[in-house]
Amino acid sequence: MTEQDSDLTAVVQELWDNDINRLRPGTDYRISLQSKAANLSDVSDGKEEAQSPFFTYVDETILKKETFLAFISLLDNYESVTGVPEVVTPEEEAENHRFLDSIIKTSVMKIVHKYLVKNDLSPLDTSAFKEQLHHIWFELYTRRGSSRPDSSGFEHVFVGETRGGRTVIGFHNWIQLYLQEKLGHINYKGYSVEENSPEPDENKHILALQFSWKNGIKPKGSIFVGVSPEFEFALYTLCFITSPNERVRVSFSLYDVEIVCHHYNRKHIGTTYPVLIRYQDMQ
Repeated sequence: MTEQDSDLTAVVQELWDNDINRLRPGTDYRISLQSKAANLSDVSDGKEEAQSPFFTYVDETILKKETFLAFISLLDNYESVTGVPEVVTPEEEAENHRFLDSIIKTSVMKIVHKYLVKNDLSPLDTSAFKEQLHHIWFELYTRRGSSRPDSSGFEHVFVGETRGGRTVIGFHNWIQLYLQEKLGHINYKGYSVEENSPEPDENKHILALQFSWKNGIKPKGSIFVGVSPEFEFALYTLCFITSPNERVRVSFSLYDVEIVCHHYNRKHIGTTYPVLIRYQDMQ
């Protein structure tokens, strides 16, 4: 681990320790991993391993907390098909700012802001920091195959997109997954295992899974489960701003993780998600 990764690990551990809105597995939510997902060739033939939903219970009173409500209000603001230009209404722009206002007040975002300011990577002024976050996450840009702005970092990572009518891209958020599954729009197909990664654990917060959404397949999507919106937003922002690398190695709590963070034109988040390397209580 490099000195920079070690430095980030300390900050990420602090973020984890201060994520007071994180849900407790087995208590605030329960999931059912069932079986390992089939190969894509089997999926295309209609074979499915999982017979039941991924989420079996979520305490929805937690979803009524301020940052959760502000986050959820953004999830219906996007056209999921890549190549179709996004149109941001004044109401949607106001929701973007309401979300940023809500998370900037949290402990985890204050920790990230303090660290970035100390390293001359973000402005001290809170309003200017908010503008930086808006630029990174919410400014629209053009993905491959489109001639007009059709995507953003927030849409890709937290909401999800579809490409060519058959493939789901992005979509690395458990709240969106839960709400879409509740509506009947998600068909969970089983868990995935990254190469050299441990088997997933229903009582841990990081795993990879396969599902279908809007007639497309997400062959392997790695996500945090049960963490707060502010924790993910803070962690991914931290990795994006501090590191030019596409993979940042950090350790916190029970987890040894790589945060994949692809930049788009060095200005915006293209995609970002966690990849579990190992559980630290395992040899």
